[in-house]
Amino acid sequence: MSDVGKSGIIAKVIGPKKRWRAYKARVKELPGGHRVAVEAVERYLMHFVPVDADSSASMFEDLADLFEQAAVDGTPIREIVGEDPVEFVEAFAQNYSDGGYVPARARKRLTDDIERAAAEADGAV
Repeated sequence: MSDVGKSGIIAKVIGPKKRWRAYKARVKELPGGHRVAVEAVERYLMHFVPVDADSSASMFEDLADLFEQAAVDGTPIREIVGEDPVEFVEAFAQNYSDGGYVPARARKRLTDDIERAAAEADGAV
């Protein structure tokens, strides 16, 4: 990959395209509620500034690992993210990021999306 490709804003946010596509393919294979939850977390994580492209790619791959294992084990979404999904995601992101500003509407959307995902995974939807 050229230096321009490595330093572009998109590459910095999501990491190398090949790794991003592999991550998205893994997410697509998750059961409904777990997939919705990962997509909600992913959207929220876009507000954080990754340390570097490799850290960013690792962050999303680790997110997929977490939810894949939870789906295999039958772990409910609320056991993964807890009662406060914002707190969960911000703690998760601290391992990979220099931080970022998250608007209040993004926090509400994450909370609403996790609630919907948990209900879908529990068969309530």
